[in-house]
Amino acid sequence: MGPNRGMRAHDYAARRERMVQQQIVARGIRDERVIEAMRRVPRHLFVPEDRRHLAYEDRPLPIGEGQTISQPYIVAYMTAALQLKGDEKVLEIGTGSGYQTAILSLLARWVYSIERYASLAERARRRLAELGYRNVSIRVGDGSAGWPEEAPFDAILMTAAPPTIPLPLRQQLADGGRLVGPVGNRYDQMLIRLTRKGKQWVQEQLVPVIFVPMVGRHAWAEDQDDEWPGVSSFQE
Repeated sequence: MGPNRGMRAHDYAARRERMVQQQIVARGIRDERVIEAMRRVPRHLFVPEDRRHLAYEDRPLPIGEGQTISQPYIVAYMTAALQLKGDEKVLEIGTGSGYQTAILSLLARWVYSIERYASLAERARRRLAELGYRNVSIRVGDGSAGWPEEAPFDAILMTAAPPTIPLPLRQQLADGGRLVGPVGNRYDQMLIRLTRKGKQWVQEQLVPVIFVPMVGRHAWAEDQDDEWPGVSSFQE
């Protein structure tokens, strides 16, 4: 018998509620809108079918192409750090499974998401449409270059780690906007929040994290995917 045989919708709902209480609320996430979004989005539908029984556990999971769906807590933490009110235009770098995209779509006016891998983008696009998340646009491309036609963005979320914040993403952040994401090399990354104030940027270090590399023209080169240089600090 497979791991998902006999698992019903209410079983997943119970696991999701337990995830929210034990992994999100108990660890200090206070943004009620973020908590409710985590409660509403069916995370198990964004992971491969043979791993759905693990969807609500306290860990990331592989989703193909060497990519992962992030640990639930880090999804909630990063989302809360964006301080969304509901009327924002958000850019997401790294669609992945589409789970983080779905969370953002419940909290913002529109989400533009860029995915490097066409297979992941198509799967996420299909799943988001099936579940009724309509305020989302996904395209395949180089996330480090951003989405200039739709800029500026009130918030930018990076779900992969560049060595420094790509200049195009800084340029595409609206005045007063916030960028949240990991920066660093394979073994030493820091989640940062960058807030734009006119021609100045205020940078905060949040928590140490480990994410997959951001590969692109303004991030890591393709052949650095396996061996990254030792760059870990934020640099202008």
